[in-house]
Amino acid sequence: MSLPSLSNIDAFVRAVEDGNFTQAARRLHITASAVSRRIARLEEELGVRLFQRTTRALRLTDDGCDFYARCQHILAELGEAKESLARSRNRPTGRLRVEVPQVIGQLVLTPALPRFLQAYPGVEIHLTMRDEVVDPITEGADVLIRMGPLTDSRLVARSLAMTRMVAVAAPDYLKQHGTPAMPSDLSHHQCLGFLRQGIVGEWRFKGPEGITRVAPRGAFHVSQGATLRDAAATGLGIAWMMDFMVTPELATGALVTVLDTYAREERPIYLLHPPGRHLPSRVRVFLDFVKTLFTHSRAEQQ
Repeated sequence: MSLPSLSNIDAFVRAVEDGNFTQAARRLHITASAVSRRIARLEEELGVRLFQRTTRALRLTDDGCDFYARCQHILAELGEAKESLARSRNRPTGRLRVEVPQVIGQLVLTPALPRFLQAYPGVEIHLTMRDEVVDPITEGADVLIRMGPLTDSRLVARSLAMTRMVAVAAPDYLKQHGTPAMPSDLSHHQCLGFLRQGIVGEWRFKGPEGITRVAPRGAFHVSQGATLRDAAATGLGIAWMMDFMVTPELATGALVTVLDTYAREERPIYLLHPPGRHLPSRVRVFLDFVKTLFTHSRAEQQ
């Protein structure tokens, strides 16, 4: 047996409360005959008579009395559920699963999370930081940040920023070892490489002669972006990093850029979430929050 329609149940409850179809019809903004048809369909769906119909009044049958009591409970719970959803939209709550690359999690997101959690104390964040590309649907991620070209068309993508690669070093290092004037000069410097799956990534510069690829050679390479930045700031050598990773250090002068005359490699950053017309409020507010973290980076590109 199929479940009764809520519209039919609503018409039945209204008729009981108002004592007649005409008044119930006014409250439902339909005709009295429409109320009668809905109740008739409900009786057909249930296989019982709910009213003893007379010319003077409506009177519930025993089955009708029992069903009315149950309907009151159902409609009350439905109303509470709707109110709870409305409160949730105004005060986001619940668990939020976030998947981000390590460097963004370490240097951008984690430092800003206290501000978000203070604004939305009902939200519980489960943050996973890894550089491997995983299936977000299988992993159950609510929000993802990814860098580089996108391949998963099942996700809704929003552009966050276009980040540039920059070569940076501490002023003391450059004072001691000199400042490279062209990419080929890097062969005489300590180059701090970023390790991905145990392999040091190459650096790519674009100049008048075209693309110059540099295989960084030095005494220290690491797989953590924050450690790579700190190593450069302490004077271990020149690092090749995304600009947002070193924004504070460039502002204070702890690091300076080199080889600025060469066009630098660009990489897009995207904010993603699974498709859905009605996103939970905790997801919506977090998406808006993350966009503010990259506003400065986006403005620099315009």
